[in-house]
Amino acid sequence: MAIDFVIPDDAKEVRARVRKWVQDECIPAEKRMAEGEDYKTVLADLRKKARAQGLWLPFMPKEFGGMGLGPLSNALVQMELGQSHLGALSMNSQGPDDATMLTLLAHGTEFQKEKYLKPFLNGDKRVCYSMTEKAAGADATGMQTTATKDGNGNYVLNGEKWFSSSANVADIAVVMAKTNPDAARHQQFSTFIVELPNPGYKIIRNIPTMAHHSEVAEQMGAAHCEIEIEDLVVPEENLLGGEGQGFAMGQHRLAYGRLRHGMHNVAMAQRALDLATAHVTERSTFGKGLEDRQGVQFMLAECASQLYIARLMLMHIAYKAENGLDIRQENGIAKVFLANMVHKVVDTAIQLHGALGYSTDTPLAGWYTDIRSQRLVDGPDEVHKWITGKNVIRAFKNDGTTAAAAGGDLL
Repeated sequence: MAIDFVIPDDAKEVRARVRKWVQDECIPAEKRMAEGEDYKTVLADLRKKARAQGLWLPFMPKEFGGMGLGPLSNALVQMELGQSHLGALSMNSQGPDDATMLTLLAHGTEFQKEKYLKPFLNGDKRVCYSMTEKAAGADATGMQTTATKDGNGNYVLNGEKWFSSSANVADIAVVMAKTNPDAARHQQFSTFIVELPNPGYKIIRNIPTMAHHSEVAEQMGAAHCEIEIEDLVVPEENLLGGEGQGFAMGQHRLAYGRLRHGMHNVAMAQRALDLATAHVTERSTFGKGLEDRQGVQFMLAECASQLYIARLMLMHIAYKAENGLDIRQENGIAKVFLANMVHKVVDTAIQLHGALGYSTDTPLAGWYTDIRSQRLVDGPDEVHKWITGKNVIRAFKNDGTTAAAAGGDLL
């Protein structure tokens, strides 16, 4: 049977609609904000138009108000939305809200779906995910935040959290805490839904990072917060997925989040390459067009190659997801590759722009400082490489070849 890369007509149609949406509405809206228009007003206008066009919640089933797209169609859509920092927000497809919606849909009780999922679906509320701690870092099993029952139908949480992205704009926090220290390592933790503001969940500060900080960026949810949790009372009915299932809930949401980051990285890299190519076709140095210089052509070729590999990775993962196949190995490989790919392409685009690229007259400098986080968030490169390497060894021991851990099912 032939390998078929034909994109179904319905997927082509929705990709075209979203591409037009981003180019005609989201990117011009960025300019409106840059000229001083209020972010909340701009976003409200965008969302009203998006919903009127049926462009809302692409990853959610139709019966929950979404577009009902499968993994392939959603991947194509996300690879367009990421060209604008308003793209995902305009269609209520932004992280970390999107992954939490999917987790609530799959594992939430009817009560939790009614009380918490519905406002997320409508775009009325936002969420943050509080898992990471200073003491634990990449090893989430080192978490020290505890949750104990008080005998009155509640859990009481105490501890601290670190880099809780979007906590400053969140109405709900999804918090992971240790409920059974004597259980197996990955069954010690549980996940709780916490309504905000709450005196037991205190934002200490928005952690300064190398990314550009502004009031608007923080309103959009770009802040990463340090949290103090002290005698935080959470009703037992707000336990998500069952006691001891915190890691299962975390992996459910992080798996999608990693892919969404990668899809948006492809979109950003594509826009960066477009900006760079437009610039070199307009510039001349020493009496010769930049586009005619072999060194410049090599730089563009390397970026194009990286983007090609990235798209193939995502299409293969989408294919496996469409068919209910295990995507964990490919997801880990792609997460690392896509984070480094976008860094390489944006860096090259800056270089090709010269001093203009280093300035803030183009979006490239802002993107560059922001995307460095991609090699850290949702697990640093080294952890994913470690797991990938373990799977290579496991495949060899099982099969006498490493093919199963290196895309061998393609052949």
